[in-house]
Amino acid sequence: MSFRSLVLGVILSVLFAAPLYADDSVAEKPAEQSEPSSEAAVSDPLKKGKTGIESIDTLTVNEWDIPTEHNSLPLTMLFSIFPGGGQYYTGHYVRGGFITGIEAFLFYEVYFNKSYQKDRVLKQTRPFQDSVALYTRLLARAERDSIPSLQKKRNQFINRVREKSDKKKEQEDLRIAENAWLLGVHIYGMFDAFGIWWNNNHRSVELRSMKTAILWGLLPGGGQIYNGEFGKAGLLYMGLMGAATSIWTSQKMVNYYVDRKHVMEAEDPTSEDYDRVAERLTYFRKNRNQYIWGIVLIYLYSIGDAAVDALLSDFDNPVHLAVLPDLVSRGAQALVTLDF
Repeated sequence: MSFRSLVLGVILSVLFAAPLYADDSVAEKPAEQSEPSSEAAVSDPLKKGKTGIESIDTLTVNEWDIPTEHNSLPLTMLFSIFPGGGQYYTGHYVRGGFITGIEAFLFYEVYFNKSYQKDRVLKQTRPFQDSVALYTRLLARAERDSIPSLQKKRNQFINRVREKSDKKKEQEDLRIAENAWLLGVHIYGMFDAFGIWWNNNHRSVELRSMKTAILWGLLPGGGQIYNGEFGKAGLLYMGLMGAATSIWTSQKMVNYYVDRKHVMEAEDPTSEDYDRVAERLTYFRKNRNQYIWGIVLIYLYSIGDAAVDALLSDFDNPVHLAVLPDLVSRGAQALVTLDF
């Protein structure tokens, strides 16, 4: 599985896992009904999201950010310094475990596995370097007739050394990109922890302005912050940071292989090593372009997401479909109001 496939899987998991862990509990309160005034019933028998029936209007809302007894902002942010700590503190253990697992994997990949791979490549390179040194000494005292064959052998080992050097260079640039994704996941965890605290203290089901959300959305993450979706803002910053760093590292590899290709053209453009260099150059150009398109799509998606969230910001009001009696305007009848 490629690293990009892993990152895409992480983002999709965060986006689509949310409904699976929503709180299904609904608080039941005594059905004390309060009669709406006759004036309100005539002018607006069903206010937006309100029925006038207390037992309905006071129902708790199923929410991804369930209420928690641990509700201190300083402690939430302090614990969020540790991977998943803010989620553990607020009682969101599944989310905390998810973040801890991803960060632990990336930390191992960046700081342990990449170091091991680097040492392995260096170890594999040493025999080829020794062979180059050997044939260099042989060429220094060889007779004229044997020089072409010795030079050919020496060039073969030089190409193997260059191949290993290319691989080491690619691993180093991938390590930088993975480190950016690791930092992005940690930033997402901190934003998500703050979002949990925010929704537990300042959550609102009032309808927000879609136009304002779009205008704020022009600033990356601004639309999500305007809507109080801090977890989504953190996810957006993770994607933008990781993609931007991957564009930079891919461009570095493009520049590197362009220089290598020019050297190979001067030496032997018909060699297999030249074809390999050309293939790697094409690969990193495509990789860079994919991340450029990805960062554009993430940005456009964030604006659309902000607009939709603002449009549906009052969706969690207790009632959008209600049947109410209207005993004032035209006698006894049932009034059905569809509110979308």
